[in-house]
Amino acid sequence: VQLQASGGGLVQAGGSLRLSCVASGRIFNINDVGWYRQAPGKERELVAAQTSGGITNYARSVKGRFTISRDNGKNMVFLQMTSLKPEDTAVYYCNAVVTVGDDSALVTDNYWGQGTEVTVSS
Repeated sequence: VQLQASGGGLVQAGGSLRLSCVASGRIFNINDVGWYRQAPGKERELVAAQTSGGITNYARSVKGRFTISRDNGKNMVFLQMTSLKPEDTAVYYCNAVVTVGDDSALVTDNYWGQGTEVTVSS
């Protein structure tokens, strides 16, 4: 399974970006998904997550500004980011718990995308 993230870029404070992440491979089911970010000199942190049942969880710093969503038919996860702030500058990573295989053999594992860089200028 591969996760490919895209949509990062340079944006002014107050602007918006939409990150996308597409999963490919022998996917049987995508379970929990999430977006994480890592700013220079800081640890990777959870930004937003969504369970397979649709329950969402957001970091306090982004609540009300970011929205996580998914398109199960296309194996895609999105992060809509609005009212961006300079402190949102980071590399953003998508994450997914994916079940691979077929009815004869299923394996569930955790996968990471390669990261997409978001820079918010003041």
